[in-house]
Amino acid sequence: MKAAYSSAPRSIDLRDVARPTPGAGDVIVRIRNCGVCGSDLHWYSGGWPPPSVCPGHEISGEVAEVGAGVTGVKAGDRVAIEPLVVCGDCHACRTGNRQLCRRLRILGTMIDGGFAEYVRTPASTLFALPARLDWATAAMTEPLAVCVHAVRLAKVRLGDRVAVLGAGTIGLLSVVAARAAGAAEVLITARHPHQRTRAEALGARAFAATDDGTVELSEYAGAHPIDAVIETVGGAADTLNDAVHLVRPGGAIAVLGVFTAPVSLNALLVMMKEVRIVGSLTYSRAGHRADFDAALDLLATQTQSVRQLITHRFPLNRIAEAFAAAADKRSGAIKVTIDVPPGS
Repeated sequence: MKAAYSSAPRSIDLRDVARPTPGAGDVIVRIRNCGVCGSDLHWYSGGWPPPSVCPGHEISGEVAEVGAGVTGVKAGDRVAIEPLVVCGDCHACRTGNRQLCRRLRILGTMIDGGFAEYVRTPASTLFALPARLDWATAAMTEPLAVCVHAVRLAKVRLGDRVAVLGAGTIGLLSVVAARAAGAAEVLITARHPHQRTRAEALGARAFAATDDGTVELSEYAGAHPIDAVIETVGGAADTLNDAVHLVRPGGAIAVLGVFTAPVSLNALLVMMKEVRIVGSLTYSRAGHRADFDAALDLLATQTQSVRQLITHRFPLNRIAEAFAAAADKRSGAIKVTIDVPPGS
């Protein structure tokens, strides 16, 4: 089969590799779409070494083959993959917090992922797709689940005012998740005009991600207290301090951005305001249902809102062009996805 690999920054290419075979409890999924994540762009741009495995973790596809002992799923089933491969036995796994498993491996990071024709994954990672969801929108289940998880950890409730820092895919999907949780108003910072346009289409009030925009947002927050901040920028940005200044006393900050360098934090202000800061890693199955289930339910009602964030689609054999487009915001990119047609 064809699968993509990267050996250096700004480089990703297809290779011919053996198609995986299922072990006990595994399934082989015929990939139909896989999204380019912001975390993929960190290694693509040289922020950290590229994975030694086939990358890609925002995956939709259909079951091609099942291994011994697999029940409840069969060839031809349409699925989204929760890309966390875990031990299943530790305290984190038993309590539904699989993302905190000490033996955690993530598809596309530690084991082969979705920029390929087929992928092997445990049957327990599969979630059935509604029939009407197209493959590209279905692959958005994974990033949407990330946002559902963060909004839940921030305890966003009916009537809350939420600020989202950053208007990439995760920031924009956080708007969708916050609205679904009952937020009465969502504010967002956007660096690029096309991001601002999409944010406003989702019902958010947008502010420029500039010094002037930060002042404007701070003044607005002074008159309209912000209950929760969802930080999605990461990198080496000063957005954690921005979040502490913006949130009301007793409010919450969920950290979603992938920080690639240590950042300073005004701990005195955190203490004085009694701010609750919570890290948010992927998604969990704690509580009444999995974050992936909640994301799929939300996709069913917000299909068009989510689909409009998909700005570019490339076939697998043009994956190098896809990454170049995703990395260059002048392209107007928000979500870039890879279609994997049969026989690609």
